[in-house]
Amino acid sequence: MQLLRQFFLLPLLAAVALAEDNSIEFAGLPRCGASLGDLNKALTIELNSNANCVWQIHRTANQTIRLIFSYFKFASSSSCETESIKVFDGPSTNSPFLGQVCNTTDSVPMFESSSDSLTFLITTNSEAFTRSFFVFYYFFSQETKTENCGEHLTGPNGTFTSPNYPRPYPEFIYCVWHIQTARKSKINLQFGDLFLELDKNCRFDFVAIYDGPTTNSGLIGKACGRSQPKFESSSNVMTIVLAADYANSYRGFSAQYTSIPLPGPAEPNTSLTCSSERMKIVLSKSYLDSLGYKETHLRLNDPSCSPVLTDSVIFSFPLTSCGTVKTGEDQSITYTNTITASATGNIITRQKSIEIIAKCKMENNSTLEIMYITENNIIQNTTAMGRYNVSMSFYDSDSFSKPVFQSPYFVDLNQTLFAQVSLHSTDPNLLVFTDTCIASPKPDFGSPTYDLIRSGCNKDDTVVIYPPLEHYGRFKFNAFRFLRSFTSVYLQCDILICDSNDRKSRCTEGCISRQKRATSSYMWKTNAVVGPIRLKRDHRSADHSGKRDTQIKNLIVLLLFLNLASEQGVEQKFAFCEITEVLD
Repeated sequence: MQLLRQFFLLPLLAAVALAEDNSIEFAGLPRCGASLGDLNKALTIELNSNANCVWQIHRTANQTIRLIFSYFKFASSSSCETESIKVFDGPSTNSPFLGQVCNTTDSVPMFESSSDSLTFLITTNSEAFTRSFFVFYYFFSQETKTENCGEHLTGPNGTFTSPNYPRPYPEFIYCVWHIQTARKSKINLQFGDLFLELDKNCRFDFVAIYDGPTTNSGLIGKACGRSQPKFESSSNVMTIVLAADYANSYRGFSAQYTSIPLPGPAEPNTSLTCSSERMKIVLSKSYLDSLGYKETHLRLNDPSCSPVLTDSVIFSFPLTSCGTVKTGEDQSITYTNTITASATGNIITRQKSIEIIAKCKMENNSTLEIMYITENNIIQNTTAMGRYNVSMSFYDSDSFSKPVFQSPYFVDLNQTLFAQVSLHSTDPNLLVFTDTCIASPKPDFGSPTYDLIRSGCNKDDTVVIYPPLEHYGRFKFNAFRFLRSFTSVYLQCDILICDSNDRKSRCTEGCISRQKRATSSYMWKTNAVVGPIRLKRDHRSADHSGKRDTQIKNLIVLLLFLNLASEQGVEQKFAFCEITEVLD
């Protein structure tokens, strides 16, 4: 029996010995950067403080490069800004950026180049500490990738094995299995047999298990050597990777998975709505209860803003209050606030931590978004639509104090009309700019049209544009230009909204001619319509026509009266006087 035991231990001891040989073989390389042209290579890198080292991998071949950082240890106090590994898709650090590895990276990072060169840069901060990294790379052709390497599994349970199992798996493989079971379930993964190259940090050959649909979903665990490990996901998706270098292949693994129903509500049952004035977030109490939290544990960016408690938990607050952060990007304005839940009282640290990021994005096709992020990487998204509330009205004078409510708006030829665009928002740091205004006899603004304002420039010599004033855009013009030919006219204006803190925004530039290319930005765009506008002479004609109709009706009544009076012998003189009065 003792002899039999020794016989089975021989492969394991051999694996340990070979692994130790590998770690010795790869030592002795330049400590800070190198130019590498081997077909494949493994590097043990150790760096101290204030390093800035570049490794360039290049080989003239019609192949691409796979680079795997199977072990890395940064200074514990470092951040991604002060210490990192940055990877570039080409021969220098000026090549396209592929990604980075840093202290918070929760995966076994793998990068693939698009050509036969790749570069990575390692920087460290000033802390006195020996950083340690293990990385291996190899050139490969897309056409020679291992067939049947990984798959997508969707059944409630199943099994899968490494390539060639139980014979040794191929060298230089990177296989990915995606498991997705029914909603409201989680996944239990059991390796019935696992035999990979042994290393205490699993640097050479390993399986990595991720808690989600990709290798960026958060690492549950990593395994190598000989064992029968178990892993469990927090949701209904899991990703498994098998990676191997060029030496010491063994029989691999055989694994099976089963789905387990999840208790409690799987859906957060929440909503977000936004207007020009407010942001409103509604959370389900039952969802909070399922996570072990109460409404008293929830905090906005400004913790003094408390929710209203009904059947749900409701946060409702003006756009620019309660710690909301406003940012401008491209041609949109985004208002962001965050709800967090802290583990206090009887809440244990194993409970999921909640971070709800509420974003009101104001643009032409506006979307509002809530994102739920927990320590188990469960992400839920909710979308809604929202817009700034903008209106346009005519006013009776340049004081812009009394709006004109009548419709149609009857005006005289050459009368000065005063128009104001109003933004209804609680955000005081916004400007309104009237970019373009056109007039048309058709409410759908089909041809013909007449330009009053174009790109902020007067296109009619009677137009006067007032300087921007907080939430108002104002201008005036005379009526005769476009009312001579049409009985009714409608007015449509394109409105831009900018951040008043941006002194180079489109709202502050004014008129831009065709010869000058517009390079400034605006944050939000919409249009407003008023009308119809009609001439007063048409109004008088309509009034006169109405009066004439009334006279005719009265005349008919009198004629009927005369006929009746004649039959009954009534005096005709009185009747004649009445007819004369009506006809006058």
